[in-house]
Amino acid sequence: MATKNPGRLEVVCGSMFSGKSEELIRRLRRAEFAQQTTQVFKPTLDNRTTMEYIHAHSGNKLAAIAADNPQVISTFVLDGTQVVGIDEVQFFSPDIVDVINVLIAQGKRVIVAGLDLDFRALPFGCMPLLLAIADSVTKLNAVCMICGQDAHHTQRLVNGNPAHFHDPLIMVGAQEYYQARCRKCYEITY
Repeated sequence: MATKNPGRLEVVCGSMFSGKSEELIRRLRRAEFAQQTTQVFKPTLDNRTTMEYIHAHSGNKLAAIAADNPQVISTFVLDGTQVVGIDEVQFFSPDIVDVINVLIAQGKRVIVAGLDLDFRALPFGCMPLLLAIADSVTKLNAVCMICGQDAHHTQRLVNGNPAHFHDPLIMVGAQEYYQARCRKCYEITY
């Protein structure tokens, strides 16, 4: 009797500037060193730099396919691919969970990176479900830009002030709009 090759889901999460993309790139490069076939995806919404790569704030980057919806990922993943990486997974529609489950059922190792909390400190998009079904979870902390302690919140700033709770959920950006903050230094206006 043939043994089924079980797939798995690894979730890397945390606030902005915590090293999520860096860790995703590190894991994918290790898989490549191990002679495993990898494919990398990112949402087209993440247009902070180039569409052809996932980028870490450290400057590391890895070639990626930009997808505007989860079904595109299903279309592009090749049968021989062993490891699938997805950056900024929180920006995909909830359908990403079904796509990931199919990839796992096909025996693929799926590694996703994303924000677990939005700027309002609420669970972000598909992340709660992905965290619940993950085989492993790595939660990273950043450094609080105010006091230097461990930070797990993403502080959005508007004209230098904390964002309002009812501001639009998604505003793509980096240091110009966001800071990592600890629980004590995080603020939201209502």
